[in-house]
Amino acid sequence: MTKTFTSHGPWLRASALAAIVAVPAVLAAPAIAQEYPSAEETLDWTIAFGPGGGNDIMARTIIDILTTYDLYPGDIAPENRAGGSGAVGWGYLFGQSGNGYGISTTSGSFVTTPLQADTPWQPEDFTPVALLATDDLVLVVNGSSEIQNIEEFIAAAQASPMNIGGTGTVNVDFIVPTLFAQRAGFEFDYVSFNSMADQTTALLSDALDAMVGNPGEILGLIESGELRPLVFSGQNTPAALEGVPTMGELGYDIGVSMPRGLILAPDAPAEAQEWWIATMQQVVQTPEWATYIESNTLTPTVIYGEDFRTFLENTKNGFEEVLRSVGAIN
Repeated sequence: MTKTFTSHGPWLRASALAAIVAVPAVLAAPAIAQEYPSAEETLDWTIAFGPGGGNDIMARTIIDILTTYDLYPGDIAPENRAGGSGAVGWGYLFGQSGNGYGISTTSGSFVTTPLQADTPWQPEDFTPVALLATDDLVLVVNGSSEIQNIEEFIAAAQASPMNIGGTGTVNVDFIVPTLFAQRAGFEFDYVSFNSMADQTTALLSDALDAMVGNPGEILGLIESGELRPLVFSGQNTPAALEGVPTMGELGYDIGVSMPRGLILAPDAPAEAQEWWIATMQQVVQTPEWATYIESNTLTPTVIYGEDFRTFLENTKNGFEEVLRSVGAIN
């Protein structure tokens, strides 16, 4: 099966149990008697992408919760360090090895960027705090398209290869339609964009046949009818996409999700890792976190500490196998 790549610029589903998000009666401070964190130290929070994206929204949601419940005693300084599909920001954090006050959130690019770029770091090099949620994609067409459902889309694509847009080149936006196409028996041309805004414009102007995106980013356009959702890559269809089948329900389960988690700099002190694990166990119980999960159509999937490191390594290996099999990387 041949894929072609048109560049307009520049995740295996967690097997962990889904966390049950509950509203606590009282939010207690983590019960770890350590000198960490010091109120004298400013927490240097790296956001590896620009403002307004999924990574930025998650980071600032966590920061707001930490502030609202007085969970962190010192100042928190979030900084968007975008560039290179996350390579700049996570490279900055990598350079803070041993520092307990350097922290960042992760996304699918945390796994895919080192596979396609010569980064000095790998996902498992960082100090793992927690996988907090997984992110899945929806395949959509223009609301004016003659294609009404996924069965019609597959039939049309089998008759003549379509072009499908996604954000980035070798990442989850490429992996999801590639695996789906392999299982459903059709070919397509992948067209990469720098941003969701650019690819949405292309689809609405009929320069694209279809595109994949996180539901939270395009839900407004789906609700207005400008975009028509055909199939969801996650295990369960979120309420916001009621009636849209999953790839698994069609017999084409791909087992890929984007990891949204929290990491510290490499070789961070053990007490820092322990404190953040205990703190995030508090954060994921808040109503604010539940609202974030629901509004962004995420799956609350939680793995803590070294289990998260293992998850990242296994996910990277799985991604690498897929990308090599289709010739996306050497």
